[in-house]
Amino acid sequence: MIQSLLGLLAFIAIAFLLSENKKGVSVKLIVAAMGMQLFLGLLLLKLTWVRQFFLYLNDLVMAISRATGDGTALVFGYLGGGPLPFTESYPGAAFVLAFQSLPLVLVMSALSALLFYWKIIPAMVHFFSMILKKTLGTGGAEGIGISANIFLGMVESPLLIKPYLASMTRSELFTLMTCGMATIAGTVMVLYATILNEAIPEILGHILTASIISAPAAVLISKIMLPETQNVTEGKLSLNLEYKSSMDAITKGTVSGIELLLSIVAMIIVLVALVSLLNMILTLLPLVQDQELTLQRILGWVMAPISWLMGIPWTESLTTGSLMGTKTVLNEFIAYLDLSRIPEGDLTERSRIIISYALCGFANPGSLGIMIGGLGTMAPERRDEIVALGFRSIVAGTLATCMTGAVAGIFL
Repeated sequence: MIQSLLGLLAFIAIAFLLSENKKGVSVKLIVAAMGMQLFLGLLLLKLTWVRQFFLYLNDLVMAISRATGDGTALVFGYLGGGPLPFTESYPGAAFVLAFQSLPLVLVMSALSALLFYWKIIPAMVHFFSMILKKTLGTGGAEGIGISANIFLGMVESPLLIKPYLASMTRSELFTLMTCGMATIAGTVMVLYATILNEAIPEILGHILTASIISAPAAVLISKIMLPETQNVTEGKLSLNLEYKSSMDAITKGTVSGIELLLSIVAMIIVLVALVSLLNMILTLLPLVQDQELTLQRILGWVMAPISWLMGIPWTESLTTGSLMGTKTVLNEFIAYLDLSRIPEGDLTERSRIIISYALCGFANPGSLGIMIGGLGTMAPERRDEIVALGFRSIVAGTLATCMTGAVAGIFL
């Protein structure tokens, strides 16, 4: 607990060192945002009835996963999880990621569109934005954008405040970008929960908790690195619904899911290939501790202190540091896949949960490209400003998810 508390303070200190206006940093905001994170951590990680609610959510995810499996089995046969025409040489040998897990993105994209049309997601967004406005003093438009990022992607959530993007302050824009980097979309949240379900019990509850706690963490880090010096932008939820009926929402949500699915597949192939090439180059260097150098080992050394500050024992920090590096350089999907493959004895259950919180964010160069493309299209007059804030948003998003990992470390 003391280790994780030290980590919280260290991550805030790093953000302060990177601040472009140290005199403008609000101590009141720091205290309020930290208080909110700790309260949410206590509420979501310690209360029995909340944990029971997350158990029900986990069962729901497994039901959606099984339902998706029925569809993939019909379309792809045994490649999609249908009955095998042969005997597996070992458990899991017949698992094909592209045909059995990734199609879940299509189903979740369709369900998200349907829930949006039924105004369930907008109602939840409005509720969270009001809480942020009352506790952290965010503007209406900013609060809506931050809240939407808990459930939607970094491109979809700004659509709810598109009319206000051009007039938002620089600090508000940076906070919106940071929150996009520090959270993950509901469409992939369920996918990650499915992948990690065997390695970490009740994982969906942990991932959803991480995304919620990361919202005030993103506000805290972004407002330290780029403090607000202007009047906040007020605004209301912009519901220019493109769906005409429930069936229309399902259809358009599915089509949108296809784009996301293909993007995930393409990014995995390219990024894994690039890492493999880099590791081949690194084999030309001398051995270190009788082992070949790999990108994963190097990143493990760099990120190990960060992992330790979150509350992970030093003996396991090299392993978790490597996961953090993979998430930052490549993406969180590959990092979660690597986490699911780590042998049981290499990490304690507590360390697995802490690192799953810290990996729960889109902060990587690939996501930045997507964000710049989306926000730049919605607010073309601010494209240069968005690009200029891009790298800083990756750093801020990473610090925010590390704070979330430290909060988990305090209460686990």
